[in-house]
Amino acid sequence: MNEPEGLRFRRLNRPQIITDSQEPRYKGTSTYSGKVFRVTLISVGGFLILPLLVIILILESPIHPEVFSLSEPPMLIGCYEPNLKLREAQRLYQDQLVGPESIANIGDVLYTGTADGKILKLDGRSVSVLARLGRPPCGSHDDEPTCGRPLGIRVGPNGTLFVADAYLGLFEVNPVTGHVTTLVQASQMVAGQRLSFINDLDVTQDGRKVYFTDSSSRWQRKDYLQLIMEATADGRVLEYDTVTRQVSVMMEGLRFPNGIQLLPDEESVLVTETTMARIRRVHVSGLNKGGMDTFIDNLPGFPDNVRRSSSGGYWVAMSAVRPNPGFSMLDFLSQRPWIKKLIFKLFSHDVLLKFVPRYSLVLELHESGVCVRSLHDPHGEVAAYVSEAHEHDGHLYLGSFRSPYLCRLDLRQV
Repeated sequence: MNEPEGLRFRRLNRPQIITDSQEPRYKGTSTYSGKVFRVTLISVGGFLILPLLVIILILESPIHPEVFSLSEPPMLIGCYEPNLKLREAQRLYQDQLVGPESIANIGDVLYTGTADGKILKLDGRSVSVLARLGRPPCGSHDDEPTCGRPLGIRVGPNGTLFVADAYLGLFEVNPVTGHVTTLVQASQMVAGQRLSFINDLDVTQDGRKVYFTDSSSRWQRKDYLQLIMEATADGRVLEYDTVTRQVSVMMEGLRFPNGIQLLPDEESVLVTETTMARIRRVHVSGLNKGGMDTFIDNLPGFPDNVRRSSSGGYWVAMSAVRPNPGFSMLDFLSQRPWIKKLIFKLFSHDVLLKFVPRYSLVLELHESGVCVRSLHDPHGEVAAYVSEAHEHDGHLYLGSFRSPYLCRLDLRQV
């Protein structure tokens, strides 16, 4: 055998090497198992998803949102630049009250309305019940309409308290005896619409007129998230005459009118329009009566109550901001009503609240509407869910619509 023939022999008889890349002997069985797995997975997925799709298609959304437009949120720079100043606040009456929405003072004694329908008197370390506007049971979401929910509270010129209850109406309360006088019942019709969500109020210096907001003719306070998401322009500013006992409409067509504050000349009121992230000026008397203009537009958050500051300007409280840079969910959804409908088909009110990021912000505005300074508590670590900033004796008292405390901030320290 010559050399070339030997080489050919060795090549022909070279042992084969089996590697992992070689196809398995039972290829047909493996392919069949894979098909069974895929079919099973698709069947299970369809079994789970199909009912959900049916529910989405069949269930009617509780809201009928309107498309509206918000300007791009302002950059959080300059006057709006984030800080931690609200974290310097001190919590008061921890776990002795819940949801002190609004605050008034007579001397050093504070008064507030709480989530369980009470008007509380806060004197030093003492907490006592001054009055109750509704009737028990109280404490649950469904109890609110009968228990009552006191929101805005003011001191009138004769030293009595004026209180706006979201469900029950307007009241005058004696701060000594606790005697309650009904001024306006929420059940009454005003210009063909029911008072469904009475929110805040202010009183003229002579006590003759009480101006108040009715945030919606469709939604109650317990459904405020639906009101925000639906964004219907059915809110009103109203006037109650304590002499004639008549209620008149001063302005309508507002999207969630919330806090209200008389201007010094008492010819106009400032009204926070929460959904639109702005403050409107409504002319309630004088030559411009019946007119309205914008006091400040495109706020960095969604405003709640507005109150006078000692500098002649105004404090505005916000419990939700429109981060820029960042992502604002409400801004995003304003042009997408179909997503809003889907959200309310799938999630309850309580579940949705968990997705609302906590960020407390208080602005001080000049009397012209220009930002003077801002006080922040990112994530609401100390002062959460702020609803009002009430100034008294060099301190800022921070109300909250759901926290179990109120806060006090020493303005000399910030």
